[in-house]
Amino acid sequence: MPNKILPYNPKLKKLARELRSNMTYGEVLLWQEIRGKKLGYQFHRQVPIKNYIVDFFCHELLLAIEIDGCYHDHPEVSISDLNRQQEIEENGVNFLRFSETEVKKKISDVLEDIQNWIKLNHNQNS
Repeated sequence: MPNKILPYNPKLKKLARELRSNMTYGEVLLWQEIRGKKLGYQFHRQVPIKNYIVDFFCHELLLAIEIDGCYHDHPEVSISDLNRQQEIEENGVNFLRFSETEVKKKISDVLEDIQNWIKLNHNQNS
């Protein structure tokens, strides 16, 4: 089954490229663990979807993974994140969110959460 093509703003391609070159430490750590189909599926970094860019995305699973730094704790940012996530979810995309601290200190737990999500959700959709 071909991957679903999701709408995106082409103007975000340049910014996505820049973000790939300037990833946070947490993003780099997670990328080292999920790149190259290490989890059995191809993930991409900094993927434009609609008018937003998600940190990591797997087209086959329709799974976005976000790594939230401490600035996401601010109420106005949290509300914006939720609105952004809901808008992207309208296209059938699922989200997993982790804090930067979680990724830095408990990467094995983060990977286990991702693997468990894949087992639970991909098997239902196969």
